Amino acid sequence: MKQDISFDPVEGVSVAIVPAEDNALTPEGLPIWQVYLLNHNAFPLENVIVNANGYSQPEDGEKVRTSTLRYLFEVVPPHSAMPVEPLDSALLHLNNQYWVSYYHGPKIFDKKFIFVPDSIVPDNFTHISLLDRVGVLHS
Repeated sequence: MKQDISFDPVEGVSVAIVPAEDNALTPEGLPIWQVYLLNHNAFPLENVIVNANGYSQPEDGEKVRTSTLRYLFEVVPPHSAMPVEPLDSALLHLNNQYWVSYYHGPKIFDKKFIFVPDSIVPDNFTHISLLDRVGVLHS
């Protein structure tokens, strides 16, 4: 039963969005971003699934929802960063959600990381030590 499942908090795992390394641009001249899954722990994450989608919930007007993309990583090594997907600047006005599920030993952990609309901007940049770059970090 659900009440018998222990839901331990996720610690040492975060998602970062940084400008593409080569400063790549879309055909419209907008920057492309790269999404990374970061493992700050001293142990590997196993059987990692990342569900990625974008959505908006406007008070008036139509709802917008992107396709859900799923990524599987058999192992994310300790103290490492795994590239997940490129992110087009045209999607930054949406909620960009990354739902991360993984195993550590016999236990499963999961957490949603949601980047709210227009939060991926230089004003929110911080240094991300695992990448040795600046970007927006969600932990």
